[in-house]
Amino acid sequence: MHLTNAAERQLAMQPFLVPGLDALADWRMALERDLATLEGFLDGSDLLDPVAAGASQALRQRLASDKLVIAFVAEFSRGKSELINAIFFADAGRRVLPATPGRTTMCPVELSWDAHELPTLDLLPISTRREAASLADWRLQRERWKRLSLDPSDMPGLARALNEVTATQHVTIDEARALGLWSDTNASDNPPVQADGRVEVPAWRHAIINYPHPLLQRGLVVVDTPGLNAIGAEPELTLGLLPSAHAALFVLGADTGVTRSDLDIWNDHLGGQGMASFVVLNKVDTLADPLATPAERERAIERQCVETASTLGIGRERVFPVSARQALAARLAGDEAGLQESRLPALEAALNADLLPQRQLVLAKAVISGVQSLIEHATRRLRDQRRSNAEQMLELRSLRGKSGGRVAQMLARVQADSAEFERCAARLAALRSVHLRMLRDALHALSSDRLREAVASLQATLGSSWFNLRARAAFQALCDGLIAQVDKAAHQCAEINQMLQASFNQLNTEFGFSLALTPPPDLGNFREELQLIERGYSRYFSVTRAIRMNGSAFSEQFQRMLMSKLRVVFDNACSEVETWNQMASQQIDGQFRDRRKSLKRRREALERIQQATGELEQRLSEVETQDAKLMELIERAYAQATELRQRAERGPDAPSASPDAVDTESGGAAVLLQGDGLALP
Repeated sequence: MHLTNAAERQLAMQPFLVPGLDALADWRMALERDLATLEGFLDGSDLLDPVAAGASQALRQRLASDKLVIAFVAEFSRGKSELINAIFFADAGRRVLPATPGRTTMCPVELSWDAHELPTLDLLPISTRREAASLADWRLQRERWKRLSLDPSDMPGLARALNEVTATQHVTIDEARALGLWSDTNASDNPPVQADGRVEVPAWRHAIINYPHPLLQRGLVVVDTPGLNAIGAEPELTLGLLPSAHAALFVLGADTGVTRSDLDIWNDHLGGQGMASFVVLNKVDTLADPLATPAERERAIERQCVETASTLGIGRERVFPVSARQALAARLAGDEAGLQESRLPALEAALNADLLPQRQLVLAKAVISGVQSLIEHATRRLRDQRRSNAEQMLELRSLRGKSGGRVAQMLARVQADSAEFERCAARLAALRSVHLRMLRDALHALSSDRLREAVASLQATLGSSWFNLRARAAFQALCDGLIAQVDKAAHQCAEINQMLQASFNQLNTEFGFSLALTPPPDLGNFREELQLIERGYSRYFSVTRAIRMNGSAFSEQFQRMLMSKLRVVFDNACSEVETWNQMASQQIDGQFRDRRKSLKRRREALERIQQATGELEQRLSEVETQDAKLMELIERAYAQATELRQRAERGPDAPSASPDAVDTESGGAAVLLQGDGLALP
């Protein structure tokens, strides 16, 4: 009983995300293993074409490396680092991130774990802001970072090493201006000038902590982003890292509520973004009034929550009063009552309830779609092989009791069929030529050249100043033009689809193929991505924000980041178009090779029978055995696919998942493949 009570207390003290992330990670790894097993089985059975294999491998890589990114955003001294310590790192037995008075995180910090790297703290010097390379470029040039080795077993040493993220240095105003940390037009954002005429700036531009904490090993990534100036100085944080987070925790001081700088951060970088946003009123313990009754204190806290929600324009249920300091102390002391009093469990429960099911849903849909695609490819190949076997068995059975002349007649017919079939080679060559020309036209609309031309046109319109009165209209024109390019590519894909469908019908009718065209890629998703980029970026072209962001260093980084985001959209669209067309081409080539092999086998079998009539029954038995093996392959593939799909639908924590959790229109492998017209006997 004592052990049970101790275990229950330990379970009650751990963060809500721990069991959820554990279950999600175990589920992901199980799906990855099952998918690898299915892929290996299909490959070993000669049922996996290169395109399907590539898609499956990409899906397995996604399952193995999937991350849950949570960004913590706040102005300085809001207790953000203490909140991170309380939620994620209390099991270390002490503070991991510096959170004592006077020790403020000065640069953006990423905490994650990459098993291929040693435990390290990598720090990018602030001086690199003078150079044109982006943060993404610097990630590939780690020799310029300061690297500190971390010993996971030495917690005091780890805490001392992480104090480096609080380091600052003093520079002249000219140096601060060159670094993009001094504005001549927006003085309120500038750091205070010291007595010697110098200003204090962060020593580091970015920090990456690679640390084997259990939660980080399970795929969690924590992004600690300090202050409006720190965010605004790095467009890649504003336009890349924050929007890619799955959730943002916006930390405010419960005693101050929403300050002007807090509101600027919310309006500029968080409000209206696609990620889930939670607002944390930290330091709620400072509202405790010894002269007030508990009910009065509760009313004061609730009033602050309601006012905060109203100011930010969100629902009250998204605001969580918390005392991170009290929560960390309670977890370190094993004080369950103190932890409940800190109110942190309510925030953790909301994170657990909102984030993990959404992540599970996204991955489950990807796995179900990937498995269905694998089985569809395998089914087509199996169906063609079974049809070839059926033709052979029909011919062989018709030869029973027939004379040698009859065998010769059948052999002549097979040879005639082979000669007739070879005629389609010229038809296929013509089809490839037309297909390639149409594909080039579609990819041309999505090429990097079109993207560069559009951005260059915007640059020419705006000149050297990207943030001026013409910027919003010019940026709108850029986005409209890019969306038109995507629409053009979609129209051309539809034309390719019509051409291929007509060609497939002719080939199926004239030469006995079983070609089936998959639907063209839905480029509407990329259209929506461009619209999201337009909405997210256009806010930075307003007059008030343009003043803050019109420095040359920021403008250059803004352009690079914009180009990077747009290139990702266009590259992904190109990849989908190319993959779809490759699948069609490889299906034609594969069936052509299979039919040629089948005709060759039939001819060789008849030639052997012509030489020795006794081989007829042996050959017939061989073909029947081969067909039985194919049926066994079909059943085993269906069984593995069914098990994998059911695991994806079930999810990590719901053995009897709701049918609304994922798309379960078709249940089981047989229904999965109904669209191919193949029914199990």
